[in-house]
Amino acid sequence: MAFLYASVGHGGASGYLAVMALFMIAPPVMKQTALLLNLGVSLMSFIAFYRQGYFKWALFWPFALGSIPLAFIGARIPLTDSTYKQILSACLLLAVIRMVVVLKENTSQKLNQGVGILTGSVIGLLSGMIGIGGGIILSPLLLLFRWASLKEAAAVSALFIFVNSVSGLAGLKTWIPLDQSQMLYWLAASLVGGFLGARWGAAIASNTKVKWILALVLVIASLKLWFV
Repeated sequence: MAFLYASVGHGGASGYLAVMALFMIAPPVMKQTALLLNLGVSLMSFIAFYRQGYFKWALFWPFALGSIPLAFIGARIPLTDSTYKQILSACLLLAVIRMVVVLKENTSQKLNQGVGILTGSVIGLLSGMIGIGGGIILSPLLLLFRWASLKEAAAVSALFIFVNSVSGLAGLKTWIPLDQSQMLYWLAASLVGGFLGARWGAAIASNTKVKWILALVLVIASLKLWFV
């Protein structure tokens, strides 16, 4: 998950959540764990795309300005397990659409700062509520409204995910004790995968077959969340 998501400028939270949903892990643990794993992967992805010259500060700050405080607030909003699973299910389907629908690159439109701040606020609130960084929502919007090229969107989304994950973690009302030995394995796996995926994705296009397999996993997890 980390390899694939880092290759397109994402931290992988929706993927981690999908896997944890398949194994029936409790939603509060899912949320906290996904945000923690998001940090290292999104940071490595950002560094890889930044070094290639794809990061645009003017495209990043309006979204971040709106999202950071709202991600903190969203993390403090209590959700029932059923509501959490339904919202997450919808976001997983959005992640699938993001992977399988190829949008044409056209950066002819300039971002309106007010629109960016408002959009970032909505994404930040939703991200904090379910424990993702928001990249699966932001990156398709950047491409759909022609604000960024594919790799510019990856660079901006990666840092956006990192700051939202930090804010979401800070906003958690309670920290759940995690199995430290298990968490170390997950963290190590995500960092290795994220490092390799970020380096690969900054220079090479995504592998179509692997993306379809990942999309299938997300669809199964989404259906499981909605109906179980």
